[in-house]
Amino acid sequence: MGKIIRCITSDGLVMATAIDSTDIVAEAEKIHSTSAVVTAALGRLLTAGSMMGNMLKSKDNTITLRLAGGGPAGNLIVVSDWEGDVRGYVSNPVVEIPLNNKGKLDVAGAVGKSGNLYITKDLGMKEPYNGCIPLVSGEIAEDITAYYAVSEQIPTVCALGVLVNPDLTVKAAGGYIIQLLPAAGEDTIEKIEKGMENIPSVTAMLSSGETPLSILKRALSQFDVEVLYEHDVYYKCNCSKERIETALITLGAEELNKMADELPEVEVKCHFCDKAYKFSPKEVRNLAKSQ
Repeated sequence: MGKIIRCITSDGLVMATAIDSTDIVAEAEKIHSTSAVVTAALGRLLTAGSMMGNMLKSKDNTITLRLAGGGPAGNLIVVSDWEGDVRGYVSNPVVEIPLNNKGKLDVAGAVGKSGNLYITKDLGMKEPYNGCIPLVSGEIAEDITAYYAVSEQIPTVCALGVLVNPDLTVKAAGGYIIQLLPAAGEDTIEKIEKGMENIPSVTAMLSSGETPLSILKRALSQFDVEVLYEHDVYYKCNCSKERIETALITLGAEELNKMADELPEVEVKCHFCDKAYKFSPKEVRNLAKSQ
């Protein structure tokens, strides 16, 4: 499980969320058998998705982040519920490319820089809210910051990090999102900038034993910080055989009957958790009849 915390400054001008997503990203790596750079990329998007989901208002709300940057990793998709429980997958889980010019995993190289970040919020309305921005860097944190600035007009600081061990396991992962509330002025921005001076990377702080709360207190050192809540978050998939049946039905009766005739068994795997659902020819024909 991960740990997420949401805080507000005592002057009511800044809202902030931070997360230790190490266990979440480790579970994603285990499920998808990702290479190091893809673990870092998907892990950053999972971390951002969990925090953004945690900002939703209602238990029926969900948020979907789709990053299509044109890189060798293909599309990355993350879905989070309102508590921050999150799941995700990537088109190509294994990408091997050189380190970037800083000697670090080249996330932007794996993701690509020429595409878009798509955000879909299902808020229980007739139509979901859809946002889209061109990628700024492909490093993900900068792209999340740009999304909030362009699509929601909320001044935002976003930091994300994933540290991968030589054996491809996840050593540390986490992030924070800091946002100005409507009454904030230039003096608030200056205080945030001062607090952010020389702050270590998220993974460096987590690796040294810091918590989401201590990270936020460090980032917001010029403010008094009040905790709104703190709770556990998980990599969690909501797939079921019934959901898979609904997806199969969309293929149409003709295609389903053809599958039933040609295959001794139909197996469908969930993209998010890799769980396999098996259907006998009889079950497939029954789905065809339900058209």
